[in-house]
Amino acid sequence: MSVAKIMTREVLMIGMDDTLETMFEVFHKHKFHHLLVVEDDELVGVISDRDLLKEMSPFLNTLSEERRDKETLTKKAHQIMTRKAISVNGSSSIEDAARILLQKGISCLPVLTPEGKIEGIVSWKDILLFYVEQTVP
Repeated sequence: MSVAKIMTREVLMIGMDDTLETMFEVFHKHKFHHLLVVEDDELVGVISDRDLLKEMSPFLNTLSEERRDKETLTKKAHQIMTRKAISVNGSSSIEDAARILLQKGISCLPVLTPEGKIEGIVSWKDILLFYVEQTVP
């Protein structure tokens, strides 16, 4: 079966100069775990919710918060994104996608058309859900 059958088609995208504050708001509002970073409609990177949390000060919104903690929110997407994102196309098999995720130690794969346009995203959760649904009566 192909990745196109299980991928998430609703993809959240941000620009290279969007701030951590913007990313935090998007993650919080939409409950997604990955953002695709685009420039001129081309995929240039990926940011996970874990990438974001790693960059944010743990003192934000606490009594210990200082100015420098608040300033972490001004960092830009291009400063924390994973560049050269590994991707698949919709006709890639689910097994191949799973192998790539495991071999590369990543949690999602953007799904691109042969022309390089973003079509969706597939995560390890999508793959796991597919296999669970196949084996559970």
